Amino acid sequence: MARRPHNRGLAARISLLFGVACVALYGGSLVLAAASAPASGAVASATPLLVPKITLTIIILILGIFMVRHLIFTLNRLFGKQRHPYLDVDVADWPSVAVLIPAHNEESVIANALSALVDVDYPADRFRIIPIDDRSEDGTWELISRFHRDYPHLVHPLRRAQGKQGKAAVIKFATESVSEDLIILFDADYVPGRGLIKQLAAPFFDPEVGAVMGRVVPHNTGKNLLTRLLDLERAGGYQVNQQARMNLSLVPQFGGSVGGVRVRALKQVGGWREDALAEDTDLTYRLLLGGYKTVYENRSECYEEVPELWQERNRQIMRWAKGHNQAAFRYIWSLLKTRHVSFVERVDAVLLLGVYTVAPLLLLGWVCALLLYFNGQQTLASVGFATFAFVGFGAMGNFAAFFEIAAALHLDGSGNRIRLLPLNFLNFLASLINIARACFELVFIDFLCNRELRWSKTQRYRR
Repeated sequence: MARRPHNRGLAARISLLFGVACVALYGGSLVLAAASAPASGAVASATPLLVPKITLTIIILILGIFMVRHLIFTLNRLFGKQRHPYLDVDVADWPSVAVLIPAHNEESVIANALSALVDVDYPADRFRIIPIDDRSEDGTWELISRFHRDYPHLVHPLRRAQGKQGKAAVIKFATESVSEDLIILFDADYVPGRGLIKQLAAPFFDPEVGAVMGRVVPHNTGKNLLTRLLDLERAGGYQVNQQARMNLSLVPQFGGSVGGVRVRALKQVGGWREDALAEDTDLTYRLLLGGYKTVYENRSECYEEVPELWQERNRQIMRWAKGHNQAAFRYIWSLLKTRHVSFVERVDAVLLLGVYTVAPLLLLGWVCALLLYFNGQQTLASVGFATFAFVGFGAMGNFAAFFEIAAALHLDGSGNRIRLLPLNFLNFLASLINIARACFELVFIDFLCNRELRWSKTQRYRR
């Protein structure tokens, strides 16, 4: 059920004041960093420290750009015009849809997803559910087979016994048997509502649309502190970030779950890439370069199970970071050269590709600040940057850990969750360390040593 906003004025004023404070922090840090440049009479003695000073200034500039981006997104969600152009499509000549559900050892969750899907409101003669058992060693195939026996006209399972591991390889294998107009992807732990398939299919009546993404909402938020913090993260990322990019006609990101893709467009851009660790980000950019748009549907909610253990969360975010940066290496140059994508879209797309580089840049900035501090160079600038870095990146960084989350909770009409916001510092630190670690491994181990990127499955808990 879509949440309803309330008490808009107070939350909007608080968010705006917080944004102004962050701007002041960024600006002040930039001025201090610039002021730390050596005087002309001391150039020779300060030359060894010139590199960290320049590096520090560049990092502050880059983080400042991301800050402005997130500030624009949040203010747009609070005060701007909201775009939901396909929301009212309810009666139509619906396209044929194949729902793909990759499943590897999903015994604990697959039955919930299939139970919800066989009950959706979509013409049965234009709808197929294709669960793909990828070498499961538990009771996944038995559960899928039971649904096939009970709903032979809807559930058409596939079983995969060999081939490359990973989600991209599984959906590529399944796509070969798809003859429908659209493919909709769900993870095995997702539980869709009855009207979700129509909501995801509606935007495809627009011929420019190549992919659609719905909103992901955690359902196991009451398990522990981690699940509650991830609920905040998801709220900021979807309710504010994705919807603002939709409002501003920028580049919403296609997701490999609760997302749909036009089969014709998929084939035109070369299909799924088996070697893509983040097949959703990879496809987002190939569709963009191929002339197709991605649409975000904020009212199309689907419910997921977020990690309940920190080690699972760490593995998940490292996979995301590696896959996202893999796509950045592949497509950023083509994106900069293309002319059929507007300048504003290209800027947003480049910044989106760069979100998982912010963490290592921030750590590098801290190193530079400490180096300058212990060498007696502009103590105030160094300390100011360290303070700004914690506040600024937490507020405006990869997951908009404070500013966008506060706005999202207001828009959701669930202000009580805001009491957890200070504790999100734990999630921020864990994400910072693991994203930086993933970037290091990707560049210095995976690429330089030519090590194959391996997809890691997130553990499920529901029974």
